[in-house]
Amino acid sequence: MTEQIHPLPNSIPASATVPRGFAGYVRKVLAIVGKDIATEIRTKEMISAMFVFSLLIIFIFNFTFDLRAENLQTVAPGVLWVAIAFAGMLGLSRSFVLERDRGVLDGLLLAPVDRSAIYFGKMIGNVLFISLVELFILPIFVILFNQAAATLPLLCGVVILGTIGFASVGTLFSAMAVHTRAREVMLPIMLFPVIVPLLLAAVRLTSAILDNTPLAEVSHWLALLIAFDAIFIAASFMLFEYVVEE
Repeated sequence: MTEQIHPLPNSIPASATVPRGFAGYVRKVLAIVGKDIATEIRTKEMISAMFVFSLLIIFIFNFTFDLRAENLQTVAPGVLWVAIAFAGMLGLSRSFVLERDRGVLDGLLLAPVDRSAIYFGKMIGNVLFISLVELFILPIFVILFNQAAATLPLLCGVVILGTIGFASVGTLFSAMAVHTRAREVMLPIMLFPVIVPLLLAAVRLTSAILDNTPLAEVSHWLALLIAFDAIFIAASFMLFEYVVEE
């Protein structure tokens, strides 16, 4: 006689525990972002180091260069993006280190999660952390380099576009570098040559904003910045799975 097994009345259907479709994908991405935010709130290591480092760069360049009116618009955009790039590099270098050291990365790879969701979760987290640092250093930059406060809205737009492109490439390369012994050295060696077009476009756009140049005259630089973001987000989306599996 065959015994029939009836499901428990309080059992949870699989569809309720494993989110499916686009909503489930977004939920997984946000869960990874939330994990990174919670870790940063608990440790306070990454943002504080990035902020202090970027602030030191701005202050050092402010006292080093001759910042008379004729030199100011030439020097200021480069100083801003040097501070953002090096502070962002400091954050990206730690992006996957804690996950690897604590075995979290192996857990994420074993979980039934699309690899691209891990990438987007880490990338969005990096964008948020870098943007938070920029939120504090931009007003300081405007004050120290005698810029008009009216330039801040457009400046923020360019900085956000640059940060997205920087984080999209940096997250992929950070995942590659974490598997190497000299990861602190390998990340900047791999990343800086690739982001040269991004930095060039961002500096040109920043210079145009500070000079009150109509954006129509530098629209080709804006197009380059947007194209860089789109191309490298798509490329990183496709390559991330192969990078973390190696």
